[in-house]
Amino acid sequence: MSVLTEDVLAQDQEWQAHIEDEKSAVRLGSAVGELLYGKSVELVLFRNHLVDRSTSEILKLHSYAKNVVEREISVQDSAELAKTLTEIDIAPAKIDIGRLASEWKSESSNYSDKRSFLEDKLSEFIGADNDNDMEPRDVVLFGFGRIGRLAARELIKQAGKGQQLRLKAIVVRNDSPEQITKRAALFRMDSVHGEFDGSVEVDLEKKTMIVDGQKIQIIAAPSPDQIDYTSYGINNALVVDNTGAYTSREALSIHLKAKGVSKVLLTAPGKEIPNIVYGVNNQDIDVENETIYSAASCTTNAISTVLKVVEDNLGVEKGHIETVHAYTNDQNLLDNMHKKPRRGRSAAINMVITSTGAGNAVAKVIPALTGKLTANAVRVPTPNGSLAILSLNVKKETSVEDVNNLVRHAALHGNLVNQIHYSIEPELVSNDIIGNTCCSVFDSEATIASADGKNIVLYVWYDNEYGYTKQVIRLAKKIAKVQRRIYY
Repeated sequence: MSVLTEDVLAQDQEWQAHIEDEKSAVRLGSAVGELLYGKSVELVLFRNHLVDRSTSEILKLHSYAKNVVEREISVQDSAELAKTLTEIDIAPAKIDIGRLASEWKSESSNYSDKRSFLEDKLSEFIGADNDNDMEPRDVVLFGFGRIGRLAARELIKQAGKGQQLRLKAIVVRNDSPEQITKRAALFRMDSVHGEFDGSVEVDLEKKTMIVDGQKIQIIAAPSPDQIDYTSYGINNALVVDNTGAYTSREALSIHLKAKGVSKVLLTAPGKEIPNIVYGVNNQDIDVENETIYSAASCTTNAISTVLKVVEDNLGVEKGHIETVHAYTNDQNLLDNMHKKPRRGRSAAINMVITSTGAGNAVAKVIPALTGKLTANAVRVPTPNGSLAILSLNVKKETSVEDVNNLVRHAALHGNLVNQIHYSIEPELVSNDIIGNTCCSVFDSEATIASADGKNIVLYVWYDNEYGYTKQVIRLAKKIAKVQRRIYY
């Protein structure tokens, strides 16, 4: 047989193997949907979401497992384990099928089949004694701007069997037919995040949006305390305030005066209330007694996660944070008056130096960093996707390799696996991180360390809209007490 013939046969075998992988990926995607809508079980693969993933995306995630997680797993094993899960009486949960596939590869000789393996690994999730008795929580979005619309998309996407958060109403300034129609269109079409994949209809007579079969009441009121949510069948609700108009405990308390509201979550830095970065200080939440919370800012979420890793392992002497931030709605499209310096200059054609409270805000989340950080920001002509540059003097000598390994470990183990995405992509740019579910995308290829190992420069990307919104939803589940069991 000629060398050429052998090469052709090898290529053919490789192609056939790829086809089999694609078939397994299709089966895995089918099981993901069946588990979510049939059992309220969400599958992830080493923290990466599998819901609504294409075949090629699922295969790419298995490649990620090999190159970043350093666990080579088979998509066939993932698919078969997922299919077996559909046949087991399991409580609502969030399960890492990647971890299970990896454990199956190393421990399969200890079990007769995949079902016995899963029943052992997930024994606390299985059976009548493990029925999940949590009460679904009604959610009201107060404001329907950039974060509000993304939060609505995510709540609809995660609805499953409706056992966690249920979006029941959206409060806007004006509920005229024209306004409702326009807001539905803005929800459906988005210049940055693309078209919403589901169905969006409006009932102008009843003032509702019907999204993928879920009815959402549109409400207008002159003041939050004048709304009777119970008249719309909404009770014990969590209000997510996206407006930024109320930021203090006193101001936000006005929501609690409305009938049917029990808790409030602010999507901006708050005063006199707990500022929470999920994954960093959510363990400190008093969900029984506290009624008002802040999810901090997008930048605070992005940098706190990585700063937590550095502070815990190396110690921070002092540092400076420079944020290269996408422009936002509080800037002018063209030069015009603005109450803040430089923000009146055209956002679309200028880099604009402006202030940020992220340095001080981090101290609310990581008290050990109080007084150690300075911060500033540059707004740049991109609509979404930002970058934080962390220049830090550390107490322990380190190197690029050591710092990267610390962050990589945190991204794969412990409390920050949903918050830090460890990137090894040498060509990474801002558009690449749009839609990333993590609030921090750590650019390992860009890490710098000084010759003496006492100064490091870290580059942390973040989708300042979607990555932050995911954090808001995680925190909302925590304070609403509707978190599922987790196997990570």
